[in-house]
Amino acid sequence: MTKSITCFKAYDIRGELNSQLDEEVAYRIGYAFAEELNAKSVVVGSDVRLTSTPLKLALTAGLIDAGANVTDIGMAGTEEIYFATKHLGVDGGIEVTASHNPINYNGMKLVKAGSVPISGDTGLDAIKSRAESLDENSVNDRLAFFTDNASIDADAFFKGKAHIQVSKLAETGSYVEDSCMDAYVDHMLSYVDLSNFTPLKIVVNAGNGAAGKALDALEAELENRQIPITFIKVHHQPDGTFPNGIPNPLLPENRADTANAVIEHNADFGIAWDGDFDRCFLFDADGQFIEGYYIVGLLAAAFIEKDQDSKIIYDPRVYWNTEDIVANAGGTPIKSKTGHAFIKERMRKEDAVYGGEMSAHHYFRDFAYCDSGMIPWLLIAELVCVKQQTLASMVKQRIEAFPSSGEINSKLNDADAALARVTETYKPNAEVIDTTDGLGLEFGNWRFNLRKSNTEPVIRLNVESKGDIALMEEKTAELLAAIRAE
Repeated sequence: MTKSITCFKAYDIRGELNSQLDEEVAYRIGYAFAEELNAKSVVVGSDVRLTSTPLKLALTAGLIDAGANVTDIGMAGTEEIYFATKHLGVDGGIEVTASHNPINYNGMKLVKAGSVPISGDTGLDAIKSRAESLDENSVNDRLAFFTDNASIDADAFFKGKAHIQVSKLAETGSYVEDSCMDAYVDHMLSYVDLSNFTPLKIVVNAGNGAAGKALDALEAELENRQIPITFIKVHHQPDGTFPNGIPNPLLPENRADTANAVIEHNADFGIAWDGDFDRCFLFDADGQFIEGYYIVGLLAAAFIEKDQDSKIIYDPRVYWNTEDIVANAGGTPIKSKTGHAFIKERMRKEDAVYGGEMSAHHYFRDFAYCDSGMIPWLLIAELVCVKQQTLASMVKQRIEAFPSSGEINSKLNDADAALARVTETYKPNAEVIDTTDGLGLEFGNWRFNLRKSNTEPVIRLNVESKGDIALMEEKTAELLAAIRAE
């Protein structure tokens, strides 16, 4: 009899604890992952959530029982798994994380050798089928055996070292610990020329998530190399209870602590991360949040300055600013469907040096085409020093040239009907029709993109114009009225 598992999504694993995801499901996933990929070596890590450690241990039990040798890098962000998977040359990697989801959720992000993403049609569906088909009695027996013979020092775990005793486990696989932190830090710093740095004061808000430990390691090496950066730390210590709320700076209500600290300390700029720090969000010296869209343009220009033949990948929600910057700098702009699996696939195909999404996901060719929340701020810090300009001055002109609404979500009873209404009204008069991802229509000096969510009855709207804030705001209000006219 098969077990129905409902936490598998299109590109990762996410589910409500106990009802969709528990230790038994985690064991099944580990076993199925190793079997499906024929993985003999796997690296695992977990974020700071209190449920992440037991889920990682159960996952590890499944991997070991299926014959995999497991390397545990302890408390880590998703990008540390990406790095370790390639750095160690293993067959796959799994990060236990729910990122910015509610406290009663958890999940996993999975990659193959070389940190190639696994999505539904590239292995995730097959892993799900294998996980569901495992014998229930056998799974429960093995999980109980593992639980009886494994232990963890919780205090040590939150310092980044999970001391697990696995000597009595099955001899099919093995377990070791290796943080890879020194190699990770060296790789992060390879993206910038540290001789370019002048004194900086930066506010950093880890949101009590996994970013704090990685930032501390970077800070220590920067001090060792006598780089004059002072960090003002906000909500820095990892805390799986999230006393200051789930770290998700994409939500406006979660930005005040970073913004206020920037102003209070007269910092050059501020950074905030989500829970597993694969995204970073930037604030200028006035504490103003900068939309990820405009950071894409800055980073694209930075790479093209180093290599004019650079190819830049971007998503189709808003892109006029990116296209303009890349084309004028001599690079090649290439549009891709939204989502990390699509962006990474297109980057590999084109051998693109950088890819960026407005959602603050930034991807780098030399980082196995993966997204990082640490590389972007290092590059921005270098730009501020080299150009001797504030972050605000670097983006102000771009915001004025291509004002954007930011992504606006509308929860509806019938998302399909809303999309049909907008299509019928606007498509006949469009000068350009783009269906790369959702509905994208251009009308001379303004455009919009409308996409349905894959997981909920939500429509996502983005509007931009060419140098006309009033027009952008007018069309945004007009479209929202049409979308919400149920």
